[in-house]
Amino acid sequence: MSSGNGWAESLTIGNVKAGPRVRQVAIGLMMTSLTQATRTNMTMIHEKHQRRNHADVANETGFRPCKRCSPDGLSVEAENVAIVARACRLIQESEEEPSLTDLAAAVGRSPSYFHRRFKAITGLTPKDYAAASRASKVRERLASGNSVTEAIYDAGFNSSGRFYEKSTGILGMTPSQYRAGGANAEIRFAVGETSLGTILVASSKKGVASILLGDDPSELVRELQDRFPKARLIGADRNYEALVARVVGFIEAPRLGLDLPLDVRGTAFQRRVWQALQRVPVGQTVSYTEIARRIGSPNAMRAVAGACAANHLAVAIPCHRVVRNDGSLSGYAWGVERKQALLTREAVRSL
Repeated sequence: MSSGNGWAESLTIGNVKAGPRVRQVAIGLMMTSLTQATRTNMTMIHEKHQRRNHADVANETGFRPCKRCSPDGLSVEAENVAIVARACRLIQESEEEPSLTDLAAAVGRSPSYFHRRFKAITGLTPKDYAAASRASKVRERLASGNSVTEAIYDAGFNSSGRFYEKSTGILGMTPSQYRAGGANAEIRFAVGETSLGTILVASSKKGVASILLGDDPSELVRELQDRFPKARLIGADRNYEALVARVVGFIEAPRLGLDLPLDVRGTAFQRRVWQALQRVPVGQTVSYTEIARRIGSPNAMRAVAGACAANHLAVAIPCHRVVRNDGSLSGYAWGVERKQALLTREAVRSL
């Protein structure tokens, strides 16, 4: 490993926020992005079935339209998309989390049927969607300067106790730290070199929070600053260098495995996608469609792609193993060339 770690220790960073950098890998990180992906998915399904209906009617010219199948109206799946969209709005606009029974009644479906269709279309259960919506509201209110108590109750939590039980998972830190932009939180990091370029590994007290790949060490540090703008970044010592060496070793020899405590920060849906990715064996690939199927949301391919793009833990959460349905490579946050190199190396080592 190169002497990049010494560079990290000597760099004066303090709590100065780097200039704004918009990263495509951040798409889908917040609930807003999840909602956009869900809406896109719903829109695609709706348009697809509208085109199919119109084609079916055209092919049946000269025959009276069947009143039972209603070719001029929405298909069953398109109707389900509209119903789920309505339920999502009800969840977002409710002061408290609505029950499954109440949601199903509001859209005129049985609870079991509504639950199945909601999960298939959004990639989340109604309960998980409601939790993600509340978490998004908490983040927005804390960021806008509301007190922690105001943010908790405005987001629909009935008690502060229930929120604090889940606050670390929702925010990645305490509510007070989040409201202060992560001030006083300590992030240890070190920079090293691999055959794929520069690597930066950063950890919170909970575990490894970022593994970034690139060409420029200073660029990776700025990227880390953008993610934790008010945290105290600490150049790592020799003990931490050993952890970085383990990550480098895994990149060079994937069969070694990488068993590290991780600080995984994301929505409920993103976490399900990332867990599914961690179960993909070294040397194998899987499509976005297959990952969507494995998590029980077969129509959520775009949301799966968004979760892959939001991954901040290169190789530890192996989003490089996800390819298109035809086996060709799709985009990769750290460069398609690195994705190809990782896959080639894993395939060779597997043989």
